[in-house]
Amino acid sequence: MEVVFAVMVGLLFAAGLYGLLRRSMVRMIVGMILLSQAVNLLVFFSGGLKKGQPVFVPESGESLLGSADPIPQALVLTAIVIGFGLTAFMIVLFQRVFASEKSDDTARLFHTDS
Repeated sequence: MEVVFAVMVGLLFAAGLYGLLRRSMVRMIVGMILLSQAVNLLVFFSGGLKKGQPVFVPESGESLLGSADPIPQALVLTAIVIGFGLTAFMIVLFQRVFASEKSDDTARLFHTDS
């Protein structure tokens, strides 16, 4: 199962990097979203996947050595919120650039003075 997750993260990384290297701002935004989700999945899967293990401490007070690590899960939740804010900023920035330039081509941004 870990191999499937590793391939999925790799494909998301590749698609995100491909989108970031395009000249269209919309594709760059989608690439950034895919790249951030790939990083989130990578951090989440690094915490370990445990099936059938409780996520709470039982009344008997047994230690939970076999359960998943909660720190990567907390980091992923924080990264999701930060990624949402970054995505909202990029969309507003794209709207402003598109309103002034009438194009989403980043090559045209270098020639705005003429």
